[in-house]
Amino acid sequence: MRLVRVGEPGDEKPGVLVDEGHYVDVSARFPDYDLNFFATGGLSELRDAIDGRARLSIEGVRLGSPIARPHQILCVGLNYAEHAKESGADVATEPVIFTKAPNSISGPYDPVITPRGSTKLDYEVELGVVIGARSAYLHDNSDSAAAIAGFVLVNDVSERAFQLEREGQWIKGKSCQTFNPCGPVLVTTDEVGDWQDLELWLTVNGEKRQSASTSSMVHDVLTIVRYLSQFMVLEPGDLINTGTPAGVALGRGDDNYLKRGDVMELGITGLGTQRTTVI
Repeated sequence: MRLVRVGEPGDEKPGVLVDEGHYVDVSARFPDYDLNFFATGGLSELRDAIDGRARLSIEGVRLGSPIARPHQILCVGLNYAEHAKESGADVATEPVIFTKAPNSISGPYDPVITPRGSTKLDYEVELGVVIGARSAYLHDNSDSAAAIAGFVLVNDVSERAFQLEREGQWIKGKSCQTFNPCGPVLVTTDEVGDWQDLELWLTVNGEKRQSASTSSMVHDVLTIVRYLSQFMVLEPGDLINTGTPAGVALGRGDDNYLKRGDVMELGITGLGTQRTTVI
């Protein structure tokens, strides 16, 4: 299934995309796609919930993030070898983990807001993993796969001066308002296919900046989920950003950082596309 949330910011209603132009509103049965929805088996009931309901046009309506504000956003850094190289870092033997503020999440077509004092605003197309069940100390790949509800397209927007030139943790350069555009859809695991063989790409003002496959990840999705569960409890609805490939502005020179008016377009096979403007 392909889950969407439709409506103005703060007033989104959960729905299911039934074809490219139509969705079914399921808000009468499920208040939102949040921790409670995933924790109480909402996904298993969702298909029945759309039977007999009216199909509504998706044209002209705002799509928000397909998941409500998660309990946590966990991120993996330097998870593509060429990106590690362009960042001047070694390929890590264990996943490099950091977090983003959960309220940095925004919709797939919402503007990206330049934070005060920003000088090095950057983009990062990534495969996002949504957790479907409370998980700790997962044992193997089978456990990890069972913990996943689905996948989303995300842009791990970053302010590199905040992240790398100021003291402290990366979270400062990762957590500003609108720094995690998410969606347009959450695609459940049964419809994604081989999530370790998806093409991902990003352009800025029509210029191709990033292009790679998730097959090039240093640490694959199931390894990441299992690894994280050894150090923290993963909650239903949590979002994991799995890392970005080479081509970010950090590795291309200062002239490539985002400016007001720049348009980012990005996509992943089967997960849709985003189009966001920097303001």
